[in-house]
Amino acid sequence: GRQHGTAVAALIAGRKDSRAPGLLGNAHLIAVDAFQRKGGESDIAETYDLVRAIDLLASRKVTVINMSVSGPHNLLLEKTVALVAERNIIQVAAAGNDGPRAKPVYPAAYPAMIAVTAVDRNFKPYRRAGRGDHIDVAALGTRVWTAASIEGAAPRTGTSFAAPFVTAAAAILRASHPDLSAAEVAKLVTETTQDLGAPGKAPVFGWGVLNARELCRS
Repeated sequence: GRQHGTAVAALIAGRKDSRAPGLLGNAHLIAVDAFQRKGGESDIAETYDLVRAIDLLASRKVTVINMSVSGPHNLLLEKTVALVAERNIIQVAAAGNDGPRAKPVYPAAYPAMIAVTAVDRNFKPYRRAGRGDHIDVAALGTRVWTAASIEGAAPRTGTSFAAPFVTAAAAILRASHPDLSAAEVAKLVTETTQDLGAPGKAPVFGWGVLNARELCRS
């Protein structure tokens, strides 16, 4: 729905003087709506429209793409994100909110993506967040303050709202070090996380919780 897209966009790049100032005050944000409402109350993105949206962003030479969307595997989508990765564009995706026992969702589960799950302020995993070997990093995704409509703001919960934290960190890193490749940025993001639980990568937190301060030091 429009409120979901507005909340994600404002979380990435809100105005400093607004009720939802966002993570990147001076960012240039390009938002593409690939969704349509076809009966019922859910918005659906057809594969063709989603691929067109990604292609449009790549043609505008964006440095980071945030995808707070999830769905089933699709060969065309997989090929598209792989081709975009070859253009040295960082791609971040939400792990989905189908529950810890759900199958991996896409595009987050594709190798070209940085897959982001959600935790609360005490680093406890969000109960509905997806899990699996494809998860790369965790970030705050519960009760995140962002725009709720044109004029209002409210706390939102879900992996969709965790992904922008990683997107913002990757964007800052790329802006300050434009010589870094997308693969190098992704590696730095995962190497500087705060590890939780057993050492190494885990299905719940990936490599750990995003540590923007340590990432900046790196």
